[in-house]
Order: sequence, then structure tokens, then C-alpha cells
Amino acid sequence: MQIVFLLEQILNGLLVGGYYLLIALGLSLIFSLGGIVNLAHGAFYAIGAYLAVEITKHLGFTGALLISPVLVALLGILFERFLLRRFYSADPILGLLLTFGLAMVAEQVIRIVWGASPLPASIPPALKGQIMIGDFMYSKYRLLMLATVLVALTLIWLLLNKTSFGRVVRAGVQKPDMVAVLGIKLQPYMTAIVMLGVGLAALAGVLFAPISGVHPAMGAEIMTAAFVVVVIGGLGSFWGVVLAAVLVGVVRGITIQFYAPAGEASMYLLMLLVLIFRPRGLLGERIERFE
Repeated sequence: MQIVFLLEQILNGLLVGGYYLLIALGLSLIFSLGGIVNLAHGAFYAIGAYLAVEITKHLGFTGALLISPVLVALLGILFERFLLRRFYSADPILGLLLTFGLAMVAEQVIRIVWGASPLPASIPPALKGQIMIGDFMYSKYRLLMLATVLVALTLIWLLLNKTSFGRVVRAGVQKPDMVAVLGIKLQPYMTAIVMLGVGLAALAGVLFAPISGVHPAMGAEIMTAAFVVVVIGGLGSFWGVVLAAVLVGVVRGITIQFYAPAGEASMYLLMLLVLIFRPRGLLGERIERFE
């Protein structure tokens, strides 16, 4: 029974890692190409969750899962076009101040529109219950979440590594000047990356709303963990962020198994160790901003 319980904690750790991954990966992609640390990224996660609550009332959970990330991705176009675009070649502190202010504004707008009280978000009836494999028991909904994260990760990897779009993005991260010499404008690619990044954050909001709850401060709460994952994995590294998310989630899950009060602290200790021995992160790369 101890082994079964440990396995359950590892799966829960992978689930938490997937949760962090959906947010941290978009955060890392936006920074890698645009050079801006998007402190408003959590706001898109929260907006995705709130939209999911509204859409579920009319189109069910499946409709919310499909539509909410798309709507937030379209909102990302406006975000990139009218705000981020002005700060790519500016002092990085200005981008930080902009996105920090936007995060505060977004939280207050959510309070005005939906109120300060948490909104109910429940697991779809068809996904309630457990799956039994011998002595092992696990939630159907959590398995669906793991599967969704895996599918999303696979699609993003294919986009970045098996398409011409991905080749330009990777070249833009490593050698933006060379891309410019070839006559390729990175601006449309940056818009697409922002759409992808905030769409992933919204997907996380939809999936985890029934578990984490839906409330105005949820975006600010998740940003700390997302930055921890990005720092551990290394900015500019796709697999670094993936590895860090899985590592953080599993370490947190196993720590909770043996000493629950230290569960949250474990990821910060892990980050400290990485910063001491490898400040660029596990698989961090040198990157340049495009002008």
C-alpha cells in the first residue's frame, strides 16, 4: 500500500508539473523571442478559467476546453500589437513595469466583471469517479488532464521542430540578426508566439479550474511557480522547461509524501541548488533579442 500511495503522489507530481509546464512554456517562448518577461502571463491563465466558467454554462466543458484558449489567444494579438511591440528594443525594466501593471489592471477588471468571490467550477459528470488497476486508484479527470498536457506538448514540439514556422522561430531566438539579413521579418512570428503562449496559459486555466478554483488572484498565485520552472529549466530551452516542470512536480509530490509541510518549499530549494551550480538553468541557452 505504501508503494501504491507513492505512485499516486508521483502521478500527482506529474500532474502539477504539467500544470506548471503549460504556463511556463509560453512564458519562456515569449521571452526567448521577444526578450520580455511577461509578468501579465498569469492574467491570461485567470481569464481562460473565467471564460471557461461562462462557456461551460452554454456549451459544456468540451466547448470551454476548445473555445476559451482560442479566445484568449485572439486577445493575445491585441496584447502583442498594442503593448508588447513597443518594448522589444527598449530597456527590459520598462517591459517588466508594463506587464506588471497590466497584471494588476487585469485582476481588478476581473473583480469588477465577475466579483471578488470565487466562482464554482466542477468536474464534468462523465469524468467523475476513479479508475481501478489492482490496488491502484486514480481520478478519471486527472488522467484526462495528463493526457491533454501530453498532447499539447507533442503538438508544440512538432510545430517548433518540424515546420518552417518553427525553424524561423528557433533561428530568431539564436541569431535574430542573421534572420534579418535573410529578409525575414520576425514580427509576425512574435505575434504567433504570443498567441501560442497565452493560449497555453488559458488551456491550463480551463483544465485546472475545477481543482484549483476560480478567483481573481489565481493569476498572481501561479506566476511564482511558473518563474521557478523557467529559472530551473533555463530560458530559451524547450526541453529545459519540460524537464524542470516534471522535476519540480515530482519532487514536490514525493516531498509531500514524506513531509507535507515542506512540499511547497521543495521547489524553491531545487531552484536554489540549480542557481548555485548552473545559473543558466539545466538546459539554458544564450539568446539574443531581436530589434
